[in-house]
Amino acid sequence: MRPYDKPWKKVTITLLCMLAGNALLAFLVTAFVLPHGIVMGGTTGIGIVLTNLFRIDVSYVILGINFILLIIGWIVLGRKFALTTVASTFIYPAFIWVFERIPGIYTLTDNSLMAAIFAGLLMGVAMGLVMRVGSSTGGMDIVNLIFHHKFHFPLALMVYLGDIIVVGGQAIFVKPEKTLYGILVIILESIVLDRMMVIGKPQTQLFVVSDKYEEIRARLLDKMNVGVTLMFIETGMMGAESKGVMCVLPQRKLYDATELVRSVDPVAFITVTQIKEVRGRGFTEERVYLGDRKDEKARRKAAREEKRRLRKERRAAKRK
Repeated sequence: MRPYDKPWKKVTITLLCMLAGNALLAFLVTAFVLPHGIVMGGTTGIGIVLTNLFRIDVSYVILGINFILLIIGWIVLGRKFALTTVASTFIYPAFIWVFERIPGIYTLTDNSLMAAIFAGLLMGVAMGLVMRVGSSTGGMDIVNLIFHHKFHFPLALMVYLGDIIVVGGQAIFVKPEKTLYGILVIILESIVLDRMMVIGKPQTQLFVVSDKYEEIRARLLDKMNVGVTLMFIETGMMGAESKGVMCVLPQRKLYDATELVRSVDPVAFITVTQIKEVRGRGFTEERVYLGDRKDEKARRKAAREEKRRLRKERRAAKRK
């Protein structure tokens, strides 16, 4: 078992990501959004409008809105989600309250465009940190996750549309330039968030179609030290049954792997696909090796017998 699989380790990582995401979000709001009057989406944007109208501390307004949406999330998404979100509901406004009292935080930059760029980029990172561990920053994120969970809408799209609606509602209260900055923040946020949700160590997928699939499989396992999966396929023109060889490997091994395949079958059909993120044994889990060669021979014998059995079943089905 890897350390991350231990319950206390997983809980610790979740809490750290949640704290870091909320702290980063509160910082960018306090340092870049509020000083420059940039229009913003989510409950923060709603809170800024209400603060300007009623002169209430923005942290208290956000806290009230987040609490209401937390109750809705509890009802729709369940108790487990609510428990992982309840911390953000209170921590995010608390971080804003703390950052507001740091001297000089409102004067980090006097360039509104620079503030909007940094706000958008950091906001995508902050929300990605929290959402990757199955939680949310509270507020409108709960609404986005409800639509994502119930209707399978892309999460980044829901964040984008929700923010556009909130920003559009604020447009009548602020100068057009501030609205444009707000739209820039939303665009950058959605781009970075989309990348954060699939962040990981990229790998390359190699898929080979060849009559010599058994030899290719064996040589990839022995020479390249990569995992291999055989997939039943049927050729399009001849309708012949065969197997495709699929393996996921680091980019640095791609050239050697393709050359190995070519050495076995120069006319092999090869496709290469870039994979954004890979999970499982050999990547995020510990690799398992077969140390006994007798076990390997027995496995091959069992695979051949299974192949014969499947062929007999297909022939019998065709006769019927």
